[in-house]
Amino acid sequence: MFNVSHVHHVAIICSDYLVSKRFYSEILGFRILEETYREERQSYKLDLAINDQQQIELFSFPSPPARPSRPEAQGLRHLAFAVENLEDCIKHLNQQGVVTEDIRLDELTGKRFTFFADPDDLPLELYEL
Repeated sequence: MFNVSHVHHVAIICSDYLVSKRFYSEILGFRILEETYREERQSYKLDLAINDQQQIELFSFPSPPARPSRPEAQGLRHLAFAVENLEDCIKHLNQQGVVTEDIRLDELTGKRFTFFADPDDLPLELYEL
Protein backbone atom coordinates (compact mmCIF):
# COMPACT_ATOMS: atom_id res chain seq x y z
CA MET A 1 0.00 0.00 0.00
CA PHE A 2 1.19 3.55 -0.69
CA ASN A 3 1.04 6.53 1.63
CA VAL A 4 -0.29 9.87 0.33
CA SER A 5 0.56 12.86 2.50
CA HIS A 6 -1.54 15.53 0.74
CA VAL A 7 -2.83 16.73 -2.63
CA HIS A 8 0.10 18.38 -4.40
CA HIS A 9 -1.73 20.17 -7.21
CA VAL A 10 -4.89 20.47 -9.23
CA ALA A 11 -4.60 21.10 -12.97
CA ILE A 12 -7.05 23.45 -14.68
CA ILE A 13 -7.33 24.14 -18.41
CA CYS A 14 -8.70 27.61 -19.14
CA SER A 15 -10.15 29.16 -22.28
CA ASP A 16 -8.67 32.66 -21.81
CA TYR A 17 -5.25 32.53 -20.18
CA LEU A 18 -4.94 36.20 -19.20
CA VAL A 19 -8.44 36.33 -17.68
CA SER A 20 -7.86 33.14 -15.67
CA LYS A 21 -4.34 34.19 -14.65
CA ARG A 22 -5.77 37.42 -13.21
CA PHE A 23 -8.65 35.58 -11.51
CA TYR A 24 -6.46 33.03 -9.72
CA SER A 25 -3.51 35.30 -8.91
CA GLU A 26 -5.14 38.67 -8.24
CA ILE A 27 -8.70 37.91 -7.15
CA LEU A 28 -8.07 34.64 -5.28
CA GLY A 29 -4.55 35.76 -4.30
CA PHE A 30 -2.60 32.63 -5.20
CA ARG A 31 1.12 33.34 -5.52
CA ILE A 32 2.69 32.83 -8.96
CA LEU A 33 5.57 30.38 -8.68
CA GLU A 34 6.49 29.99 -12.33
CA GLU A 35 5.08 30.88 -15.72
CA THR A 36 6.16 28.94 -18.80
CA TYR A 37 5.17 29.31 -22.44
CA ARG A 38 5.54 26.07 -24.38
CA GLU A 39 5.91 27.10 -28.02
CA GLU A 40 5.52 23.59 -29.45
CA ARG A 41 2.10 23.25 -27.74
CA GLN A 42 1.06 26.92 -28.05
CA SER A 43 0.35 26.59 -24.36
CA TYR A 44 1.02 28.43 -21.13
CA LYS A 45 1.59 26.64 -17.83
CA LEU A 46 1.25 28.76 -14.72
CA ASP A 47 2.18 27.28 -11.33
CA LEU A 48 0.28 28.94 -8.48
CA ALA A 49 0.84 28.34 -4.76
CA ILE A 50 -2.31 27.93 -2.70
CA ASN A 51 -0.11 27.46 0.37
CA ASP A 52 3.21 25.76 1.16
CA GLN A 53 1.92 22.33 0.14
CA GLN A 54 -0.77 22.68 -2.52
CA GLN A 55 -0.66 24.24 -5.96
CA ILE A 56 -2.80 24.91 -8.99
CA GLU A 57 -1.39 24.32 -12.44
CA LEU A 58 -3.20 26.60 -14.88
CA PHE A 59 -2.91 25.57 -18.53
CA SER A 60 -3.98 27.20 -21.76
CA PHE A 61 -4.38 25.26 -24.99
CA PRO A 62 -5.71 26.35 -28.38
CA SER A 63 -9.49 25.75 -28.56
CA PRO A 64 -10.07 23.46 -25.56
CA PRO A 65 -13.54 21.91 -25.45
CA ALA A 66 -15.93 23.31 -22.87
CA ARG A 67 -16.42 21.34 -19.65
CA PRO A 68 -20.04 20.60 -18.79
CA SER A 69 -20.71 21.91 -15.29
CA ARG A 70 -24.48 22.09 -15.21
CA PRO A 71 -26.21 19.81 -14.96
CA GLU A 72 -23.47 18.18 -12.93
CA ALA A 73 -21.39 15.94 -15.16
CA GLN A 74 -19.51 12.75 -14.37
CA GLY A 75 -15.96 13.31 -13.16
CA LEU A 76 -14.45 15.98 -10.96
CA ARG A 77 -17.37 17.79 -9.34
CA HIS A 78 -15.72 20.91 -7.91
CA LEU A 79 -12.62 22.26 -6.21
CA ALA A 80 -13.05 23.38 -2.58
CA PHE A 81 -10.87 25.83 -0.66
CA ALA A 82 -10.79 25.86 3.15
CA VAL A 83 -11.20 29.36 4.61
CA GLU A 84 -11.24 30.83 8.11
CA ASN A 85 -13.93 33.48 7.60
CA LEU A 86 -16.55 32.79 4.96
CA GLU A 87 -18.16 36.25 5.07
CA ASP A 88 -14.84 38.05 4.54
CA CYS A 89 -14.07 35.85 1.53
CA ILE A 90 -17.53 36.34 0.04
CA LYS A 91 -17.26 40.11 0.52
CA HIS A 92 -13.87 40.15 -1.23
CA LEU A 93 -15.15 38.08 -4.16
CA ASN A 94 -18.30 40.19 -4.53
CA GLN A 95 -16.22 43.40 -4.50
CA GLN A 96 -14.24 41.92 -7.41
CA GLY A 97 -17.43 41.22 -9.35
CA VAL A 98 -17.50 37.50 -8.61
CA VAL A 99 -21.01 36.20 -7.92
CA THR A 100 -21.35 33.81 -4.99
CA GLU A 101 -24.25 31.57 -4.10
CA ASP A 102 -26.10 31.84 -0.80
CA ILE A 103 -24.30 30.36 2.21
CA ARG A 104 -25.37 26.78 2.88
CA LEU A 105 -24.89 24.47 5.86
CA ASP A 106 -23.28 21.05 5.46
CA GLU A 107 -25.81 18.75 7.14
CA LEU A 108 -23.14 16.19 7.98
CA THR A 109 -20.48 18.46 9.49
CA GLY A 110 -22.42 21.56 10.49
CA LYS A 111 -19.90 23.68 8.53
CA ARG A 112 -20.89 26.57 6.28
CA PHE A 113 -19.96 26.82 2.60
CA THR A 114 -20.74 28.59 -0.64
CA PHE A 115 -20.05 28.14 -4.33
CA PHE A 116 -18.81 30.48 -7.05
CA ALA A 117 -17.34 29.96 -10.51
CA ASP A 118 -14.06 30.74 -12.20
CA PRO A 119 -14.01 32.52 -15.60
CA ASP A 120 -14.72 29.20 -17.37
CA ASP A 121 -17.65 28.35 -15.07
CA LEU A 122 -15.62 25.75 -13.16
CA PRO A 123 -17.44 25.30 -9.86
CA LEU A 124 -15.35 26.41 -6.87
CA GLU A 125 -16.31 26.13 -3.21
CA LEU A 126 -15.33 28.02 -0.08
CA TYR A 127 -15.64 25.76 2.97
CA GLU A 128 -15.36 27.40 6.39
CA LEU A 129 -13.08 25.69 8.90
